[in-house]
Amino acid sequence: MRAARLIKMVLLLQSRAQMTATELAQELDVSERTVTRDALALSEAGVPVYAERGRSGGYRLIGGYRTRLTGLARTEAEALFLSGLPGALREMGLDDAASAARLKVSAALLPSLRNAPASAAQRFHLDAPGWYQEPATPELLPAVADAVWSDRRISARYRRRDGSEAERGLEPYGLVLKAGVWYVCARAEDGARDAAGERTAPPAPTDSSAVASPRDQADFRVYRVDRFTALAPHEDSPFVRDEAFDLPAFWQQRAAGFARSLLRAEVVVRVSPSGAESLPYVVDRSAANEALTAASAPDDLGRVTVVLPVESLDVAYGQLLALGPEAEVLEPPELRARFAEALTAAARLYA
Repeated sequence: MRAARLIKMVLLLQSRAQMTATELAQELDVSERTVTRDALALSEAGVPVYAERGRSGGYRLIGGYRTRLTGLARTEAEALFLSGLPGALREMGLDDAASAARLKVSAALLPSLRNAPASAAQRFHLDAPGWYQEPATPELLPAVADAVWSDRRISARYRRRDGSEAERGLEPYGLVLKAGVWYVCARAEDGARDAAGERTAPPAPTDSSAVASPRDQADFRVYRVDRFTALAPHEDSPFVRDEAFDLPAFWQQRAAGFARSLLRAEVVVRVSPSGAESLPYVVDRSAANEALTAASAPDDLGRVTVVLPVESLDVAYGQLLALGPEAEVLEPPELRARFAEALTAAARLYA
């Protein structure tokens, strides 16, 4: 694709005052010898590329030359709005389109503004994955992203948590990157539902007014992309996108419903003032804040009793143990007994 490379070289020189052969070779991913040949080809084609030799030399455009080859292709324009997510763009296979879009925008800027992209990049960076994990890019993510961008139906094989697999005909509406994990929000063409308890496809919330759409929201599902084991795009079968579908609102609604659906048990806990401050940091934040709002009046020591929704008693044990003496489990009896046993063993150990 030499033509595309030559255009990129002109845009690079237009967006910067001067570049060395080494810098151009790195940007274009070619050798310095190729840069020399490309500069000669541009000069022969009438583009005033001037080569200045010496330690501080390099290539530049002379005579205020400016090209008008700065129009954005559709893919570049769409990728430009994601340019603050370099890792996500790379994983979706859109980094080249985003790079071309940024370069075209830079070339179109006034000379006094050409350092704006670098200035912004020096001041803001988004690192989406959480700590203490090495996120892996799902093998089929680029194919899913391509289907999302082109509104193309796909047939996907999906692995459930229990190891079984299901075939789905999907209309992929959007991708979400949450804590280093990729999800695709899609409309299941057959209206099929995943097995109960499937964590990656939370049940439809009861408040259907949260997302306005003429289609049945129950047909829209959430799938983890890393659980797709096979995918076949329908090249000649695009779907008509429902323009009322709001991806951020849909995800917020489903995520909130999913988080609530995990809290299937309750514990009664008496916490000190310090324990009350720490509680939202060791259990589900929303559940903790709601429980503290509805808590009993403080006793003489300032302690309050809360009824706390939790995922399970095992999970609650690990979470509340972090509060140490700042929390006392009152109910259920089996969890209180477990804490008493653990703290008695700890007292013996530190005695």
